[in-house]
Amino acid sequence: MNTLGSVRHPDLEAAREDLQNRTLANVQGELAKLVYLASTRDYNNGEYYHEGLAWKFGERVASEALAYCHEEIFRHLALCSVRELVEHLETYAVSIDRPCSELIDAWRRLEPYVVAVPWSCTGLAAQSFATNVRAALAVLECRHSAAQPGRQSASQRR
Repeated sequence: MNTLGSVRHPDLEAAREDLQNRTLANVQGELAKLVYLASTRDYNNGEYYHEGLAWKFGERVASEALAYCHEEIFRHLALCSVRELVEHLETYAVSIDRPCSELIDAWRRLEPYVVAVPWSCTGLAAQSFATNVRAALAVLECRHSAAQPGRQSASQRR
């Protein structure tokens, strides 16, 4: 996979701006953006695809713009404190219109944040991010359980 620095195309900045202004501006929250961008990546070859961007700027430029934005959002989230990640998780739960308890359970079981990591990410950064998300999920579960007395937490059911 090419990294952003390997493409010298006059439309690359325009493609990034287009992606941020037309698509990502409509996605609520950093985690939702991370998940969305990861979903545009082909897990067999690491290339990103967005039909509208590809039509307007070409597949290679579109792929590089998506990769750049994915890396940028991941970098922001990877540097967040656990407290900030809890807030991002709460925002994400609202954006997908699901109760926090369902989000916590699904993210613990499926660990979608692991596949949402950009390909260019180092193993250490990916592990650190996953550890912080797991900690944020635990904090969110405690907070959610405390807000709903009598509710059994996901960890107590196992």
